[in-house]
Amino acid sequence: MQGNVLIADDDPKVVEELSLYLENSGMRVFPAENGLTALSTLQRNSIQLMLLDVMLPDMSGYELLKRIRSESPVPIILLSAKGQDSDRILGLDLGADDYIVKPFNPLEVAARARAQLRRYLTLAPVPKEQVLTAGELRLDPASLTLTRRGALIPVTLAEYKILFRLMRSPGEVFSKRQLYACINLTAAESGRNTMESDENTVMVHISKIREKIEDDPRAPRYIKTVRNQGYRFAYRPR
Repeated sequence: MQGNVLIADDDPKVVEELSLYLENSGMRVFPAENGLTALSTLQRNSIQLMLLDVMLPDMSGYELLKRIRSESPVPIILLSAKGQDSDRILGLDLGADDYIVKPFNPLEVAARARAQLRRYLTLAPVPKEQVLTAGELRLDPASLTLTRRGALIPVTLAEYKILFRLMRSPGEVFSKRQLYACINLTAAESGRNTMESDENTVMVHISKIREKIEDDPRAPRYIKTVRNQGYRFAYRPR
């Protein structure tokens, strides 16, 4: 699969190993040994996916993630030796699309990278008349943008995918596994059972979406929780 991938990690062995597997998958790799180099590379090249180490010499991967998210929806996979749920949730909270704990299997990293890249590159625009609207929300698949009351609402690619899936089928209940599969195609292709970490990932994304689109996230009007089943979108698009 072709695509430009930026790897921000100060460990040359990690970069070398990941580059080998990603390049064997047809990707072009842009290495960066620190956060500033990563930002410069992102600005000067068409990057479709980023792999970010949480521990960089000049800034944390979290800080780099926040700076990238303020201006780009490019998929981001965090790489970290920190495997606590709180670390994973923090990364997802800040806008990461996936979180992989070190030491990792490079084959799995390559598979997750392919899944994120495939989604990013093949999320085909739809005709303008198929823009999804509901209440104060307007989701435009052609530009991958969300507006509320006419104001642009910044969303990550994962948040966009989940919201698009829900808004496209209002009233339909989607399980956490189904929603996780729409942001991580590898899980869907493997057919494996939903793990607790996958469910936590979806819950974090749903929470972030609610914070952005609801007047009161604790009493949501748009995304409803269906106990023991999943989530549904309550409004019908016009």
